[in-house]
Amino acid sequence: MTALATETNASVKPPRIGLLDTARGVALLAMATYHFTWDMEFMGYLAPGTAETGWLKLYARAIASTFLFIVGVSLVLANTPEIRWRSFWKRFAMIAAAALAISVVTRFVFPGEWIFFGILHCIAVLSLLGLVFLRLPLPVTVAATAALTVAWVVDTWIDPALLRSPIFNPRYLAWIGLAEMPQRSNDYVPIFPWAVPFLLGMTATLIAMRTRILERLAKLGTGSSLPAKAGRHSLAFYLIHQPVLIAIAYGLFVIVPPEKPNPVETYLKQCNASCIMQEGEALCRSFCQCTLDKLQTQNLFAEFRSGTVKPDDGRILALASECSANTQ
Repeated sequence: MTALATETNASVKPPRIGLLDTARGVALLAMATYHFTWDMEFMGYLAPGTAETGWLKLYARAIASTFLFIVGVSLVLANTPEIRWRSFWKRFAMIAAAALAISVVTRFVFPGEWIFFGILHCIAVLSLLGLVFLRLPLPVTVAATAALTVAWVVDTWIDPALLRSPIFNPRYLAWIGLAEMPQRSNDYVPIFPWAVPFLLGMTATLIAMRTRILERLAKLGTGSSLPAKAGRHSLAFYLIHQPVLIAIAYGLFVIVPPEKPNPVETYLKQCNASCIMQEGEALCRSFCQCTLDKLQTQNLFAEFRSGTVKPDDGRILALASECSANTQ
C-alpha cells in the first residue's frame, strides 16, 4: 500500500507552491542589489573589482545558486506528470532569445568582457539537460547529482587543476566550465559547476513528490506577496531591472560625480579580481602585492596603468613569473 501511494503521489500534477514564487522573487531582489553594486563600481563610486571579491563574491554565488536550484525545482513541477512540450518550448525560446540579445548588446557595449555564457544561457542549456533527467530513473539522477557535487568539492577545495585543461579556454568550449583560464566576462555561469544547484533542485523535488511535502508547502500560501508577484515574472524583471539601475547610477554620476580612485588600490582590486578566477584569494593577494612592488621598483607602474606598457611586454611577463614562483 505504501509503494502504491508513493507512485500515485509521483504521477499526479503537483500543486502550485506560492512559497516557491516568493523565494524566486526574493532572489530577484537580492540580484538587483548585487547588480546595483556592480553599476556603482562601473560608474566609479567603488574601486574596480569590489563586486568580484570578498563577501560580495560569495553573495553573488549564493544568488546564482538559489536561482538555479529554483529552476531545477520548477522544471520538475511544471512537467509532472508529463512533459508539457508546448509550454516548455515557449519558455525555452524566450530564455534563449533573451540570452542571445544580452550577448549581442554586451558585445557592443563591453567588447572586452561581453557575456558569451551568462545565467540565462546556463538556464537554457540546463533546461534541455533537465528534460533528459526527467526521463531517467530517479536513482540515475541522484547518482549524477552526487557525482557532480563531488567533482565540485574536488575542484573548489582539493585540486582546482585536476579537472581543468587549457583545451577548454576558448569561448566555444568555455561554457562547459572546465577552462583553465576562461576569458573575461561580466557574467560567466558555465555548466560546471552550476549544474550542481540545478540538479540538487531537481533531485530534491523528485524525492519530495514521493511524500506529502509539496502539499504541505502549498498550504503555506504567500503567493500574493510582492516578491511572489515579481517571482512569477522573473524573466521580465531580469531584463528590465539592469537598465533601470544603470540609469539611476548614471543620474547620480551626473549630479554627484565620484572621486578619482587611488591607482594603487585600483590596481590591486583589478589584479585580485582577475587572479581569483584561477587561484585562491589569499594566494592572489600575495601575488598582486608582489607585482605591484616590482612595478613600482622598476618604475613601470604608471606606464603599465596608462597602457603604454602592455601586459605581454617581456618585463611584465618576467616580474609576473617571478612573483608567481615566489607565492607558490
